[in-house]
Formats: sequence, structure tokens, C-alpha cells
Amino acid sequence: MWLLILEALAALVLFVFAIWWTMFSGRRRGERGSGERADADEQRRP
Repeated sequence: MWLLILEALAALVLFVFAIWWTMFSGRRRGERGSGERADADEQRRP
């Protein structure tokens, strides 16, 4: 019985870690704002 509880707990910890990793492993300073994106697009155009 304890083995099943331990296995379920390990699966829960792995699931929470995967969610945390996908939420917070992006850009260091967050997503670009709409103003930054517009400025970058204008600089690329000839």
C-alpha cells in the first residue's frame, strides 16, 4: 500500500515540476510587449 502512495506522490511531484518548468523557463526578461514587437518589425523592413 505504501508503495502505491509513494508512486502516486512521485508522479504528482513530476507533474508539478513539468508544469512549473514550462511556465517559467522562457525568456529571462519575460515576453516582449506589443511596443517592442512593433519596433523590431519596423527595423527589419527596408
